[in-house]
Amino acid sequence: MENLYHFLGIIFFIFLTIKLLTQRKQNLPPSPFTLPIVGHLHLIKNPLYQSLETLSSKYGPVLFLRFGCRRVLVISSPSAVEECFNKNDIIFANRPRTMAGDLLTYNYVAFVWAPYGPLWRNLRRLSVVEIFSSKSVQRFSSIREEEVANFIRHLFKVSAANGTQKVDLKYLSCLLTTNVMLRVVAGRRGVDDATDMEAEEKVFLREFKNIFFPNLATNICDFFPILRRVGFKGIEKNMRELHRRREEYIRNLVDEIRLRKTSSSADVPEIEEEGKNPSLIEKLLSIQEEDPDFCSNKVIKSMALMMFVAGTETTAVTMEWAMSLLLNHPEALQKVRAEIVSHVGHERLLNESDLAKLPYLRCVVSETLRLYPPAPVLLPHCSSEDCMVGGYEIPKGTQLLVNAWAIHRDPSIWEEPTKFKPERFEGAFVEKEGLKYLPFGLGRRACPGATMGMRLVLLALGAAVQCFEWEKEGPEKVDMSPGTGTVMSRARPLEALCCPRPDLIKLLSQF
Repeated sequence: MENLYHFLGIIFFIFLTIKLLTQRKQNLPPSPFTLPIVGHLHLIKNPLYQSLETLSSKYGPVLFLRFGCRRVLVISSPSAVEECFNKNDIIFANRPRTMAGDLLTYNYVAFVWAPYGPLWRNLRRLSVVEIFSSKSVQRFSSIREEEVANFIRHLFKVSAANGTQKVDLKYLSCLLTTNVMLRVVAGRRGVDDATDMEAEEKVFLREFKNIFFPNLATNICDFFPILRRVGFKGIEKNMRELHRRREEYIRNLVDEIRLRKTSSSADVPEIEEEGKNPSLIEKLLSIQEEDPDFCSNKVIKSMALMMFVAGTETTAVTMEWAMSLLLNHPEALQKVRAEIVSHVGHERLLNESDLAKLPYLRCVVSETLRLYPPAPVLLPHCSSEDCMVGGYEIPKGTQLLVNAWAIHRDPSIWEEPTKFKPERFEGAFVEKEGLKYLPFGLGRRACPGATMGMRLVLLALGAAVQCFEWEKEGPEKVDMSPGTGTVMSRARPLEALCCPRPDLIKLLSQF
């Protein structure tokens, strides 16, 4: 064994010597001391955004790291963000190749992970026109309003019988966002007209979360490819099984809608009904009939996949964080309610047309996204050629990580950055300030679903505050500890005390 250690030591020495002798001196950004093979991975702990912030505070807002065989550029300042997404926007428009990308994105057909180029532009255009355009977002407003009414009905059912009652807001938020997304994508809810609705919904949501909530952007095999070859810890095997389950779920949805579409067109001439909102899959199947080469089955399934993966958990956790903050700041909660009552009253439930008249509610959600962005480290980008950032040379193929969490809490950018102050978003938000506020990303790869997600959070949060009194479980403040996953969710699900407001019981009884 001792000889083995000596042998490995000689190999490391030779490796380092060759590297030092052959490597061209580059003006790379500041970097901690790197270990052979592992690079800087030994410095990274969960959660990732805090580890990166700790390193950036020591070495600067433009930081160069090595994760195994991969070069990584970490930025945490508005000036560096501007250089990457304005000056070098095309260079950083790509995504790095990963095991998850290889196995879970239909060979990079999903527009979130597709390489920058003609395919990505076509997929982006298709998604913006059919899903995220102003017209499309408005077209689905009735779905959001109906599901928020169901959300309120759930809350009333739990709290009406026993007065003030503890409710699991994580579960109800996930159920709401999942049902909205299913109706937008496939035209149906998770559970309809079940004998035991509540039990069926819990089973449905548990299965849906097991399939679509795992976030698998990168793993250890991406940094050490040899581990993938030897089947390290069964990571690839498990990922292939996850893809099989996702594929089966989405294929069944598509086949069901295709069969229904074929049957209806055989019975009657295809006439678009006035007021009918076809689901995303229905629209894509119609486009497929006109252009089967582009709108293939893989494109349709990848669109549905990205909606489920990117649009459900992130929206639900934002709702949960926002309510947590309001519970800890009852004066803000009362201000939100007063604003809603003054514009909406007690005779009807808040709807989407009211949102434009509720600026403070929007400030609360914006401040929530600043303090607890769903993606604290934005999805990685990858440089397609050499470039300069902050006066440093960045080699081609370098992975870019933007630490939005660190930028959102930088005391040199924000006044009292760790405090909940919705008022900081009052008034016009200057366009250039977007460089310091990044909950939805920036540039060509920014989240196209920001408007849709914001509307759902505003509507659901506003309706919950309008209709119910909310209290913490005890005298202590709600624990705001985040979890350790890629999506910034709470470490513990939010449970709060909920009681119908007396002047709205008549309205709530109608749901």
